[in-house]
This record gives sequence, C-alpha cells and structure tokens, in this order.
Amino acid sequence: MAEAPVRVLIADDQALLRGSFRLLVDSAPGMTAIAEAEDGARAVRLARELRPDVVLMDLRMPVMDGIAATREICSDETLTGVRVLALTMFDVDDYVYPALQAGASGFMLKDASPTDLIAGIRIIATGEGVLAPTVTRRLIANFTRTDEPTRPAPRLVGLTKREQEVLVLIANGLSNAEISQHLVVSLPTVKTHVSSLLTKLHARDRAQLVIIAYESGLAERGMPT
Repeated sequence: MAEAPVRVLIADDQALLRGSFRLLVDSAPGMTAIAEAEDGARAVRLARELRPDVVLMDLRMPVMDGIAATREICSDETLTGVRVLALTMFDVDDYVYPALQAGASGFMLKDASPTDLIAGIRIIATGEGVLAPTVTRRLIANFTRTDEPTRPAPRLVGLTKREQEVLVLIANGLSNAEISQHLVVSLPTVKTHVSSLLTKLHARDRAQLVIIAYESGLAERGMPT
C-alpha cells in the first residue's frame, strides 16, 4: 500500500510565487499542494480546516504576517501534526528568528533550488527541523547577542555533559552523521542523544534546539573539541 502524500499548504501574498510553488510541489513524487493562502489569517483558517502536513509560510504578508500566523498554528493543540517552514527572500531577515521562536520548524530562502526546497519540505514533514545552513548561526547569534554575561539556563541543568556537547554541535549546523564523526561515536548513539534533548528540553524539533542553545548562551562556547 502506497504511503499517503505529504500535504502542503502554500501561504504567500504573491500569486505568481504561490503558483510556482504549487507547480513545484505537485510535480514532486509523494507530495501534493492542497490549498493556497494569500495572507496569514487565511493560512491559519486553512490549516485548521485542512490539517496539512507542512505549511510553506511567507513571513511578510498582509492582514496577518507569517510570524503571527505561525504562532497561531504552532500554539494550537489541535494542530500538533502541522509543521511550518518559513520562507524569506533575504538571508538575514528580522522576521526569521521571531518565526522560529513562534514555533516554525525551520526556514529556507525563496531562491533555494527546487531540489533543496522539496528536500526541506520532506524533512519538515518527518518531524525534523531544517535551517538554511549558510546563515543560521549568523542570524541567531545576531538576535541573541547581549552585553550582559550569559548564565546557564535552568532548563539545561538536567543535561549530561555529552548532551550539552551534542546540543552545541546541533547549534553549529552539524547533521547527525557529522556529529557522529566529530565525537567519534556511533550514529545510533547520536540519535539517542538528540531524542533525549528533545524530550528534556520540551523541543518540537531540531530548529527549536538551535534556539535553546543560543538563548542559553551554550552555543557561544564554541565547538567542543
């Protein structure tokens, strides 16, 4: 029996872009665009009505912007299976970090290649997070920069030293395979640590772990050796 296709809701205020994204999604195997929204308010209504797997969310829209719409969707307990992939035209966008804080599972640039965008949607649909790797650290560090010395966040107290090391590596954009190589441990061991981090930190996905690492000041310690 064939698996159900990944159902995608496309939210963007530009009709041409919505149409382009729809063609791209519908042409990808195992994926279908179920609806389009021209503003954030409609995106929220359609998400509640249709329960898509992934919402492609433009961050700059009228009526309700993508941040507010993301917050509405991600805070709705009836929509726990709906993931938001934020889209932006710029690699450093004041809207991106608040969107991640609001619950988005990641962000990508609108000029990403079709292959990368489809791959991002698939990753989001599995419950993982996806972040544009070339800009993530610079973006989040910019929004979390402060003149005051950082102190360990209470939520990190229960983490083991190894879990903290894994969290720092996640914040630096490393994949599970890269973490495995860096720490010289097996891939299943890394996956166990990541699963433990998600549980202990009450994080939805990898994107939320990145935010926690930076907001706590843990990521500022740099890559573990």
